[in-house]
Amino acid sequence: MPEEQVPEEHVPSYPPAEIAAAWRRERPGTPTESIEIVTPIWWLGKLFADDRGRVLREAGIDAATLDLLSVIRRSGPPYSLSTREIARRTLVTAGAVSQRVARAERDGLVRRAAGTTGRRSVEVSLTADGHALIERSVDAVLGREATLVSDLSADERDLLIGLLEKLMTDVRRRTAQS
Repeated sequence: MPEEQVPEEHVPSYPPAEIAAAWRRERPGTPTESIEIVTPIWWLGKLFADDRGRVLREAGIDAATLDLLSVIRRSGPPYSLSTREIARRTLVTAGAVSQRVARAERDGLVRRAAGTTGRRSVEVSLTADGHALIERSVDAVLGREATLVSDLSADERDLLIGLLEKLMTDVRRRTAQS
């Protein structure tokens, strides 16, 4: 059976543009200039998060553990950071860091030791198993994400990075005032 041809005017073009056009039609004067920016960012965030979740499940790691092991691994040899520094770099609370470290320690991925900067200071280091897991996980996650953005040329990626950095800086500033 031949495929039915859909008239070109009924083929969805870019859904955020259609949403903005519908609001302009239904509510003239309503500010719609953000729809074609914010809506795709939300949608992409959801797509990226869902895809990353799938990749992480396949790699045998969850997002919180990836975050913890990644920040320690990026610190360079000897792959050790204080819990205070982990909290600062990951932007999570000290309590959340403590829970993440306890889980990772229980799973044999990190070890805790008394820190050298004070009696309450705790240093967290990668174990050999933790190091191996983060190496595999980073390869899986970053390899997949490179594939997801591979249709963008180097110039397009550079342009997008600059625009996203500008937008993020401005949105952080504006939302901090709210």
